[in-house]
Amino acid sequence: MTGQDYSASITANLTAAATAERISRVADWWTAGFTGASKKVGDTFSVRWGETFVDFAVVEFVPAKKIVWRVTDCNLPFVEDTKEWKNTEVVFEISSVDGETTVKMTHSGLQPGVECYETCKAGWNFFITESLQQLLTLNQGMPDRVGKRESAQVADVVTQ
Repeated sequence: MTGQDYSASITANLTAAATAERISRVADWWTAGFTGASKKVGDTFSVRWGETFVDFAVVEFVPAKKIVWRVTDCNLPFVEDTKEWKNTEVVFEISSVDGETTVKMTHSGLQPGVECYETCKAGWNFFITESLQQLLTLNQGMPDRVGKRESAQVADVVTQ
């Protein structure tokens, strides 16, 4: 990781273990277009919005301390290199002090100069600093509810 990788931090009055559990509830803070599992090393999952998808593998899970997801495949049709995220990693570092838990999320490989940086930065800013933050503090995030419906609509169009 370099200092240029996208990074955001949030804090909540929640145990580190509960924080890690909520991060793993991807559909509750990111998108309804979630399939798979994200709770332990070896789990794989996908997030989808129509043609756009990202496939992940959980490559590290240290309870209450660290979670690392590696992008194994993707299709980002809104940029020239549709595989731009492939082999990047999303890292959640969790630490607690005096009853407050801080999550530092870094998308290793998402840096200024990468074509999707500004768009992806805006997306992460919302889903980490607003939706995941709300899931940690209120146990109810603000995930994209369109992802699953949009995928179904795309399938309907293809079969017509």
